[in-house]
Amino acid sequence: MADQSIISALVLGLIEGLTEFIPVSSTAHVLLAGHFLGFKSPGNTFAVLIQLGAILAILLVYFQKLLSIALALPTSIKARRFVVSVLLAFLPAAVIGAIAHDFIKTVLFETPVLICVVLIVGGVILYAIDHLPLKPRYTDVMDYPPSLALKIGLFQCLAMIPGTSRSGATIAGALLMGTDKRSAAEFSFFLAMPTMVGAFTLDLYKNRDALSFDDFTLIAVGFIAAFVAGIFVVRSLLDFVSRRGFTPFAIWRIIVGIAGLIGLWLLG
Repeated sequence: MADQSIISALVLGLIEGLTEFIPVSSTAHVLLAGHFLGFKSPGNTFAVLIQLGAILAILLVYFQKLLSIALALPTSIKARRFVVSVLLAFLPAAVIGAIAHDFIKTVLFETPVLICVVLIVGGVILYAIDHLPLKPRYTDVMDYPPSLALKIGLFQCLAMIPGTSRSGATIAGALLMGTDKRSAAEFSFFLAMPTMVGAFTLDLYKNRDALSFDDFTLIAVGFIAAFVAGIFVVRSLLDFVSRRGFTPFAIWRIIVGIAGLIGLWLLG
């Protein structure tokens, strides 16, 4: 990986940060872009490590809110219930991800055609859900009951298929179960924190033998790019979703999926 271009690392880092928290599948975008750029990373270690930039971005943006929730835990039933809800939502993906990790990484992640097809199918589903006449019952993530959170967590498990999108699966599930668009996106942010930290830790452990300090410059460039782009997205997404919904992301998924299939057919 050390002889590959810094420009490629910068592009992939920006793609990771820009797509991690929106329902378009960062994994699909990074893997497809890496494929067409000819960027090779043993065990996908580059993609694993630059994810830390996106993780730190969301932790930074939400630091004050996380701190206020932590300080309220001893006295607030609402705060304690919210933390339990997030942990319950995280649990299904943690269990299934640990069991199926090797299959996901060695089979599903190495199938670009599958990724493109899932992007298209997911885009059509997200478009359809965004246009359903749903009546929200929950508009504040702090009021999500644990039972609802657990169901959203089950939807998140669908994201283990590359191209599905972790945020897309959780948002779609939340909307179908009575949340409004803004709070669905915000709960996806909170759920991303333990999920991404857990996935990063497991991937880092599994790929520890493939890591090399020779790749430090490329990883640093990708990490910084993902961090900066991630901050921009996290700070702007909720307002965007409140105004425009999820249709723009659905259309983007379909376009990228079709373009990817055409590219694979023409270029391999």
